[in-house]
Amino acid sequence: MTEVLFYHLQNMTVENVLPPLLEKSLERGWRVVVQSTSEERADALDAHLWTYRDDSFLPHATWRVNDAADQPIVLAIEEGNPNGANVRFLVDSAALPQDAQGYERMVLLFNGDDPDALDLARSAWTDCKARGFDVTYWQADERGRWQKRN
Repeated sequence: MTEVLFYHLQNMTVENVLPPLLEKSLERGWRVVVQSTSEERADALDAHLWTYRDDSFLPHATWRVNDAADQPIVLAIEEGNPNGANVRFLVDSAALPQDAQGYERMVLLFNGDDPDALDLARSAWTDCKARGFDVTYWQADERGRWQKRN
């Protein structure tokens, strides 16, 4: 069964939250697709993942490269699984893909300060529950550590 994690970002950015989550995914041996909503945003995330920390390296590429199938992390803007990923991250209100059941885990990062993003996350939650996915909701505590909420 697909597990879907909803990460409620408050006073946090995708740029701060995404890299550590990607690192943890790679540590578990997972392949990842990160889906955003525009080429410009995917390019900005691509640049950020190369430079977000001096002492870290996240091997990744965009969907445009010829060897996307060989990449552990692929940044994409459309549905599809170019690298046989186990995990798909959805950022910037990217829609839940039709093939969501083909992943072990889906991770939706949504901006809790944006009413439209909240509405889309609620709709995705309802859709995931209707599909029978195992859904969980995560929120950062005062120290910035992710806590599972009910």
